[in-house]
Amino acid sequence: MTTQSIGFVGGGRIARIMLEGWRRAGALPGHVVVSDPNAATLEALKAQFPSIQTCVGDNCAAAGEPVVFLGLHPAAFAETLPWLSGVLRPDAVVVSLAPKVTIDLISGLLGGFDRIARAIPNAPSIVGAGFNPIAFGPALGERARATVRALFAPLGESLVVDEPDLEAYAVTAAMGPTYLWFQLYELRQMARSFGLSDEAAAATVAQMTRGALDTMSESGLSPAEVMDLVAVHPLADAEPIFVEAYRTHLTAVMERIRPA
Repeated sequence: MTTQSIGFVGGGRIARIMLEGWRRAGALPGHVVVSDPNAATLEALKAQFPSIQTCVGDNCAAAGEPVVFLGLHPAAFAETLPWLSGVLRPDAVVVSLAPKVTIDLISGLLGGFDRIARAIPNAPSIVGAGFNPIAFGPALGERARATVRALFAPLGESLVVDEPDLEAYAVTAAMGPTYLWFQLYELRQMARSFGLSDEAAAATVAQMTRGALDTMSESGLSPAEVMDLVAVHPLADAEPIFVEAYRTHLTAVMERIRPA
């Protein structure tokens, strides 16, 4: 793993998350090339990970590696990918990290290159606690699939899924922490305002969250029975607002990222 040579086309958030997850796990690939059109983005990444090679505005070196991660926004695929088709090694594996753009579409943009996988990483990969579903194109054999899975292993849990399910994982798993973090940080702040120390507030919210999730998955109780375990519901009046926000906003996001 530590001798793996990889490239990132796109040096934004997801590249930083994956690189930091590998570093924390002692599994940072031995040779990493990252390209991006933004020099400041690459300077910040290089400062955080001095061993990586960076290329401003030139994707050739990154796209020439044995494993190439596409850390691009979906809107950038049509412009960027045709330029990569003549650079990719015939035996390379391309791993897209974006929703919406299908394996078939990626292959078309790459001039028919078909050794492609798609993954939807989520932010907890930065601490090795990710939940990262992967879909493999039919041209990838077991050895190539094992290489991709080995790269994701230090980042947390990964599972192989059908490609049409990836967008659902994007909305629930990849974006999911953003639905919870603001509430949990606010709860920590409230605990401090009630007199707990910073350490006690953080530990209380963390343990409560873990216990709440374990209760959902391990108690064998129905959702109604789980939610009835606590007699007092201080936010009961606000719960319908949260539910409506989930249903309205997340349905809209899903419609935007669902492949045509």
